[in-house]
Amino acid sequence: MQPDASSAGADPARRPVTGLKGAGPALTARLAARGIATLQDLWLHLPLRYEDRTRLTPIRALRHGESAQVLGRIEAVERSFRGRPMLRVAVGDESGASLVLRFFHFHAAQLRALSVGTRILCHGEARGGHFGVEMVHPGYRVLADDVELALGDRLDPVYPAIEGVGPVQLARLVSAALDQLPESDALELLPASAFGDLTLPRWRDAVRFLHRPPPGVDLAELAQFRHPAQQRLALEELLAHQLSLRRQRLSMKRQGALALEARGALARRLAAALPFRLTAAQRRVLHEIAEDLSRSEPMLRLVQGDVGSGKTIVAAFAALAAIESGAQVALMAPTELLAEQHAQAFAAWFEPLGIEAVWLSGKVKGKARAAALARIAAGAPLVIGTHALLQEPVAFARLALVIVDEQHRFGVHQRLVLRDKGADGRQVPHQLVMTATPIPRTLAMTAYADLDVSVIDELPPGRTPVQTVAIDALRRDELIERIRAALSQGRQAYWVCTLIEESEEPSAPGAVKIEAQAAQTAHELLTEQLPGVRVGLVHGRMKPAEKQAAMAAFKAGDIQLLVATTVIEVGVDVPNASLMLVENAERLGLAQLHQLRGRVGRGAQASTCVLMYRSPLSQAARERLAVMRETSDGFRIAEKDLELRGPGELLGTRQTGLAGFRIADPMRDAALLPQVQHAADALLARAPHVADRLIERWIGQAVRYAEA
Repeated sequence: MQPDASSAGADPARRPVTGLKGAGPALTARLAARGIATLQDLWLHLPLRYEDRTRLTPIRALRHGESAQVLGRIEAVERSFRGRPMLRVAVGDESGASLVLRFFHFHAAQLRALSVGTRILCHGEARGGHFGVEMVHPGYRVLADDVELALGDRLDPVYPAIEGVGPVQLARLVSAALDQLPESDALELLPASAFGDLTLPRWRDAVRFLHRPPPGVDLAELAQFRHPAQQRLALEELLAHQLSLRRQRLSMKRQGALALEARGALARRLAAALPFRLTAAQRRVLHEIAEDLSRSEPMLRLVQGDVGSGKTIVAAFAALAAIESGAQVALMAPTELLAEQHAQAFAAWFEPLGIEAVWLSGKVKGKARAAALARIAAGAPLVIGTHALLQEPVAFARLALVIVDEQHRFGVHQRLVLRDKGADGRQVPHQLVMTATPIPRTLAMTAYADLDVSVIDELPPGRTPVQTVAIDALRRDELIERIRAALSQGRQAYWVCTLIEESEEPSAPGAVKIEAQAAQTAHELLTEQLPGVRVGLVHGRMKPAEKQAAMAAFKAGDIQLLVATTVIEVGVDVPNASLMLVENAERLGLAQLHQLRGRVGRGAQASTCVLMYRSPLSQAARERLAVMRETSDGFRIAEKDLELRGPGELLGTRQTGLAGFRIADPMRDAALLPQVQHAADALLARAPHVADRLIERWIGQAVRYAEA
């Protein structure tokens, strides 16, 4: 969105980049595609790293892995056409040592310029090579003998690349924008009290420092994001997101909701019919939910619990409270398979109570769809479905509770649409969102400041620990024999693959074929290798009826070995399945591996999860497999997943804008969060206008995401 030129004059931060020299229509369009429209956007487009061109390093003093600047003369030039074309340039200096510059991409003009005897200034990362110390594709300048060398007076920033904008052009634009930075008082939004005991620079000083750091600054400190200037901006950005979430929470609370007055008769009947007792953790969370539902302001509650902790039955009791109050409940799941699993579970619990659910997904067409929409509009008490619940024709009579499962898989705007289908124009439904992906506390403090958080931190009795082992794919035949033995004892097993079909051979030179055993091929091979074993298949491209039939047959024991893709990672409950094998486990993230492992260990017998991998493993893959072997604690696994992959991956990039943080990182900057919360309390209480300006600076027009 382009800045409003009418108000930009009074606020330098909002001046459009079009006012900068050289910023024509084509360039500004490329910048806008990266979200850069104003001077402030350029101020906050911080360097990825810095290059030190303020001093020279003798070639003899170069160290492997360090970037340096060298001045010397070309001693030899060699072109090679064996394999891929390559240009090697030997450079010597007064230290008596030599350095080889290697270029894989070069043109005729370079060959003419890089001749023996030429004086050259080059900058790059030194590393060991076949011919001694070398630099690959360094930056360089050819210097005439009579030109006096002028070194820089500050470090050179290296900015995140923007497609279609050259690095020199981008650096000039940022520098021109910095020249228009107003005085500190015009930019400073936070009082000194917001920093607590932290000694941090003013906003203007922090921005200028990070774009133009002086010589001698500690580059390691900057690389690790420990410099006070970086901390200053990270704290303010975290604060802006915290304020936005809290502001939207207050706004929604003011809208009001139906106070649900259930007497508990339906809940008592369901509890009496269950073959198990609720855990203390489930009862605690249900009490928290009941307290929320009894109020005339909307519940905004996240229920998180590890795999198998029993979130679904908690959601069922919450739904009964709304239904007994004469209201409607909508339960939305991200995949058809998971929504179908919920529909089956709720049918088993609710149909004996005289409550029948309406099913709605994108596959429900024609007369069946029309009938479902009519029942929903007439006040059907329970509606279960997928994204189809969000579509325009779906109208509720008295929607008072929205339950969203695996909510991090939805874009937040989607949850917003369902919320807007509330009881009437003045009230919104209560919201209960659930996730089986444990959210680390540091991330929850940042991403879910608009929600009350309940944790089911206790597994139902009778669950057995799952032994996890990692085995090289070379031992595949051995694993098949192990599965044969387990199935002969009346047990059931999963064989999980990461692709539906075999990947095609890559056509591009040098492309890497994804080595993942396809589910369809695995099904054929296992059927052949395990004669007499009933092998089933489930994947995301099957028709819903086919998937449902296969899952029902597996649950009934008619299928002994189920070959599946990762569609079965959530919601599938087959207590007799006690063995899982995951092929190409190195390709999956920790959260997904943990979810898959949770499909076994749901009965009384000892269970095993085998993670089969292909060598060689990357360091990250080694770490993931090691964590899976060492612990079954979902929260510890989530912390490690956050460390390895970042918040955007863990939550889903569409979740809350976390992946869109410009500077801050909730995990890396966790130590700032207590001060952020303290400052948010103070600003909302004493300076709400400052909160508005902070939100505008860091989030701008994207504020409404937090309402969902």
